[in-house]
Parts: sequence; structure tokens; C-alpha cells
Amino acid sequence: MRMSFPAPNFKKIMRGRKIPSPLIIASRPKTLPAAVVPVLLGTALAIQSGPFKFIPAALCLVFALLIQIGANYAHDYFDFMKGADTPDRIGPVRAVASGMMTPAEMFRAMTLIFATAFLVGCGLIYYGGWWLLAIGMASIFCAITYTGGPYPLGYHGYGDLLVFIFFGLVAVMFTFFVQTGYFSINSFWVAVAAGGLITNILIVNNYRDAENDARSGKNTLVVKFGKSFALAHYQINFLLALIVPIILWRLGMKPSVLLPLIIWPACYFLSRGLRDALYGHEYNKLLAQTAQFLMAYGVLLAVGITRA
Repeated sequence: MRMSFPAPNFKKIMRGRKIPSPLIIASRPKTLPAAVVPVLLGTALAIQSGPFKFIPAALCLVFALLIQIGANYAHDYFDFMKGADTPDRIGPVRAVASGMMTPAEMFRAMTLIFATAFLVGCGLIYYGGWWLLAIGMASIFCAITYTGGPYPLGYHGYGDLLVFIFFGLVAVMFTFFVQTGYFSINSFWVAVAAGGLITNILIVNNYRDAENDARSGKNTLVVKFGKSFALAHYQINFLLALIVPIILWRLGMKPSVLLPLIIWPACYFLSRGLRDALYGHEYNKLLAQTAQFLMAYGVLLAVGITRA
């Protein structure tokens, strides 16, 4: 069901100002560390276990980026069609709701991105077997049904779990698998850390949009259980991410794997920022900072792993 209120004419509003392509805006570049970090960490573990394999690592990275961009396009399209992107929304500009793109244009872009992701993913079959086709299809299916279809998973509180599984467990462990041919307990723990920190990006997004989501029937975990629950979830994910390097060290890696612990104070300031934020620009800044923390953590842990 398409929303009943008129979308603002974004091009008219921004006349005379230099703005990025609508497709770039809709890809939400600040969220792309969610695609890069899991592949970086899975590859770091593979390097620590044996020789670096460029082609499967590159295919994993391109596939992950396409899935992330495709998911963002799907959110832009389906949230508009379901009426979740109302004029009261305080998040970043959406391409369809703002009038920068028509729904048909966004749908075509989304379809093209997911089709390309499928073709890229097929290249990984050579390195991991035909059963990886099912994993790739499941990734695309969940990216679409997060906000699309008759039972959009993100509208029923399953978004956090999907992000943790596909951007955490699947992305890290299968990046490691296609380069080594096996799974490991270390890849599981690294995936837990990555999945939790990526979920934190979604938590900030849903925390910011909680009131608007509640009015439009989008029952995220924040809507279902409240902001106190969301804040605790956010903090627990940080705690898990800080515990994982200690677990890896106790499992036999060298002390260099503890390198991410140097940024632990940021967890406190980010948590306080989420608790105290009142306005849209504060939440949007916090969203970017949460993604930046993920990137910093990922780089530090990757360096620590490869030196371990």
C-alpha cells in the first residue's frame, strides 16, 4: 500500500546545491562498513591460518557490498510503499520518499543490484561448493523480505537477528571458509563480535525512528520492548565485542589480538550519546559514529589477528 501523503520535491528544495546521485544517497555509504568489516576479519583469519587467496576474498567483498546496497535500496522502496517513510521521519533523506527517484526507478535499481550480487556469488561456488548457492540465495531473500513481501521480517522484530546472522556469522565464517576450506571456533567468535557491532548500527537507526515506526506499524525490537531494552542491547553488543579478543587470546592467539581494547572508552561515550540524544541530527551523527567504531574495531582486530 502506497503512502497517501505527497512526497516533497527534493530537487526543487535543493536547487542550486550540489548533491550526490540519488542512488549514492540511497546506498547509505555510512552503513557500508557493515559489509566491509566481516570480510576483512574473515580474510585476516584466513591469512593467519595460511596463504592469502585474493580472488575468493574479493568476490566475498563485492558480494557483501552489493547485498548491503541492495538491502538499503529495498528499504528505501518498500518503506515508502508501506507508508513507513512519513514526513515526520527524522532520519537521513530517502530517495523515493523525497521525490529524487520514482518507486519504479528504485525497484529497477534494487533488482539490478541483487541480480549482480547473485552472479558474483556464483563465482564462489568454485571455492566452496554448490551448497553456497543456497547461502547466497538466502542472503538475497532475507535482504528483500526484511522490508518487503507479505510478512516483512523487519516489521515484526526479526531485523536484529537477521543482521546478526547474515552480516555477522555468515559473512565472517564463510569468507574464512572459501579461503581455507573449513570452519573454525576462532571464526565463530570473531563473527559474534562483528555481528553484534553491526547490529548496533540497526539499533541506533530503529531507536531514532521508534515513534514514527510505532505509528506506521513497523514493530522493531525498540518499538516492542522500549528504548531501555534497546540501550541495554546496544551496550551488551559492545561488551561482547570487547570480550571476544580476550577469548581469542585465551584460545591461543598472541596478545596482539587484544589491540581493539584500546578503543573501549568509545563504547561508554557512544552509549551515553544514544541515551541522551533528542534530535534527528544527534541520532544521525551517532549512527555514523557507531559505523566508524565498527570500522576501527575491525581494522584493529584484523591487524591483531594477522600478527598473532
